[in-house]
Amino acid sequence: MSTLAAAPAAAWPTEAPGIPVARRRRRTSTWAGIAFAAPLVIYLVLFYAYPLAQNVWMSLHHFDRNTFVNGGAPFVGFDIYREVFAQPRFWPVVRQTATFTIVSITVQYVVGLALATFFHRGGFRLSSTLRALFLVPWLLPVIVSGTTWQWMMNPDNGVLNAFLGVVGVEPVWWLSADSSLMSVIIANIWLGIPFNLVILYSGLQNIPGDLYEAAALDGASAWQQFWRITVPLLRPVTLVTLLLGLVYTLKVVDIIWIMTSGTGTSQTLATWSYGMAFGKGSSSVIRYSEASAVGTILLVVALAFGLIYIAIQRRQEED
Repeated sequence: MSTLAAAPAAAWPTEAPGIPVARRRRRTSTWAGIAFAAPLVIYLVLFYAYPLAQNVWMSLHHFDRNTFVNGGAPFVGFDIYREVFAQPRFWPVVRQTATFTIVSITVQYVVGLALATFFHRGGFRLSSTLRALFLVPWLLPVIVSGTTWQWMMNPDNGVLNAFLGVVGVEPVWWLSADSSLMSVIIANIWLGIPFNLVILYSGLQNIPGDLYEAAALDGASAWQQFWRITVPLLRPVTLVTLLLGLVYTLKVVDIIWIMTSGTGTSQTLATWSYGMAFGKGSSSVIRYSEASAVGTILLVVALAFGLIYIAIQRRQEED
């Protein structure tokens, strides 16, 4: 008994033999990281990866109402894509989609940058209040915004034509087949300006004010400061803003569908795909495979611009 009591404490093992403490800690941290990442991975697989894979799979099989419900759709490879490309409507819709996307993101960015610069350099008392008011279009439900613009552009009693009548201009049929693209572009620009304002204003706040003071002491004008300091240092934020705006604008359906149901010149690839998938708008026949093919084309376009963004970002980091 006395011999056991006198034994040193170090003689009793405190760790499992053959496993270093550092390795056990590394395993514990690895399992903890997996536990934290697992919910996100499961969410991405279920709600992003699986629907995208299912969409591509449907575009390679010929689906109708029966095979969509009961299965057994025959594999046709890229025949669906050939049919989509061969349709007379395809290339006009591509041009309308490109016009809608390019004009929307260009005007949104230019106006958003102008407003962000104004609020950043202004510093007046009501700056925060006015900046918050500009967020209202972004916060409103799209159905409210679309319905409001549809009412404003009503050719008989709309606000826009009433204003044009005051200044002596003939009424404009805003939502007609020929003018609908211009109308949905105006509404989409109004919706997207707050997003550009918020992102670009945050980017301007990260530019040191000492650079502007030093440039002013060297005699640089406000315009020269903008082009020599603001634009280069805001380039990373600009790329992110344009990429997000591009991806969002490519898939816009709601505002267009509410205002024009995707008819006339306002039809884009996204609304065309939606109409074919649900038999609405100008398409009265449900065509699941064609809708999936058009959706896959939009996915490839967005992915291509994402890869271009990554390449530009890497080049900037190397420079």
